Amino acid sequence: MKNVLFVCTGNTCRSPLAEVVFRDLVKAHPDYQVSSAGVGAYSGQPASRYSVTLAKERGLDLTKHKSRAVTVDLVESATHIFAMSRNHVAAILSDYPEADDKIYLISEFAADDSLRGRDLSDPFGGDLSEYRETLEHLEKMLPCVLAYIEQTWKAEAGRGTAQGD
Repeated sequence: MKNVLFVCTGNTCRSPLAEVVFRDLVKAHPDYQVSSAGVGAYSGQPASRYSVTLAKERGLDLTKHKSRAVTVDLVESATHIFAMSRNHVAAILSDYPEADDKIYLISEFAADDSLRGRDLSDPFGGDLSEYRETLEHLEKMLPCVLAYIEQTWKAEAGRGTAQGD
């Protein structure tokens, strides 16, 4: 089972969008679990209004999302962790250095040179157009994330050394 965790700050804007879009991408793959959390999240907060609106435009539902903080259990059970910024990667590694072999910057595998290696900007407090740009960037990055997982998981699984074994 591939257990993918998306991480941002408050788990109300970027990581819930990443979670719901990625979950839609892998809906035909029963071997995926997808979740999200925040390095500075207060548990129980709804997804931001604009995140809900943009998800709905794509036929996706974020209305039941409740924020949660990153925990040791989430980190340990994840096979892949994708952080929205370098600061999120650093925060996870500071608290959970054992996650070093499974944490990535979400843009690390982007096919678009203008996005690869960049932090995904935080639209929190911004207008709908800022959220839309964040979602459009996610929609470019997430198929590359899926391709990376699929390519490396099969190679690792073939050797019997897949993460999570």
